[in-house]
Amino acid sequence: MSDRVLVIKLGALGDFVQAFGPFAAIRAHHPGARITLLTTPPFADLARRSPWFDEVWPEGRPRYTDFRTQFSLFRRLRAGRFERVYDLQTSPRSSRYRWFVGLGAEWSGVARGASHPHANPHRNAMHTVDRQHEQLEMAGISTFPLPELGWLDAELSSAALPPRFALLIPGASPSRPGKRWPHFPELATRLGLPAVVAGGAGERPLAEAIRAEAPGTLDLTGRTSLFELAAIARRAAVAVGNDTGPTHLAAAAGCPTLALFGEESDPARCAPRGPAATFLRQEPLSALAPDRVAESARALLRLPS
Repeated sequence: MSDRVLVIKLGALGDFVQAFGPFAAIRAHHPGARITLLTTPPFADLARRSPWFDEVWPEGRPRYTDFRTQFSLFRRLRAGRFERVYDLQTSPRSSRYRWFVGLGAEWSGVARGASHPHANPHRNAMHTVDRQHEQLEMAGISTFPLPELGWLDAELSSAALPPRFALLIPGASPSRPGKRWPHFPELATRLGLPAVVAGGAGERPLAEAIRAEAPGTLDLTGRTSLFELAAIARRAAVAVGNDTGPTHLAAAAGCPTLALFGEESDPARCAPRGPAATFLRQEPLSALAPDRVAESARALLRLPS
């Protein structure tokens, strides 16, 4: 059994959250190993608080033109003397990282010359969770415990949350405006619950539009850490969001979650996974009717229509 293990997972948030299960499986398979995660700065705090890693390196995605940082990462990875690597990012960088680590390390992933390749020609059509599960099975991991997420919480007394509420996540990546369902203001008036809106500071106008239709809405955009967002989701009666990282986080936290998909992403490959997560898809996304979304959200709540 390897004593020094490297895991590579860089992001984005939804992809990182969907790797919680693989992270837990790797730790269970290597209980006595020193496991290092190579990631990026937005996810370093999450990883450090989790029970799966002994060390977190956040410099995992230097620009190709930044030769100094590339060389620094090369030296650090080579000095790590890793015996096994689980590359859960499986990107065009994979073969470069394998050379950085050293070709003698066992390697799970898609890098050229990997000792444990994910040898499924249809891997890119699989759901992220299923693809990584199969990749780890091909590397000899057979036990996949449910990830323990008690650490993913925060104190929320200052948030003034309603006793029972719906969490709305109306944003998405600024570079993917087609992933934003435009009818959250109408939805907020149809759920029979006060709404709490979460997202980045740049999504405050979306929250203001919701508040204009549902004045009792609580706007928390730009005011929550990832830990606080997970804690809010854990206390919400239901969450409705676009295909974006916070929606995946809400589902992982155990909140009944409805994710909304249009033409820009495929739920067969990336729908949120969680104890009570589901999705709706409509092309174009703007044609998805608020009444249909409200009905599906109420079904998650088991509330009468």
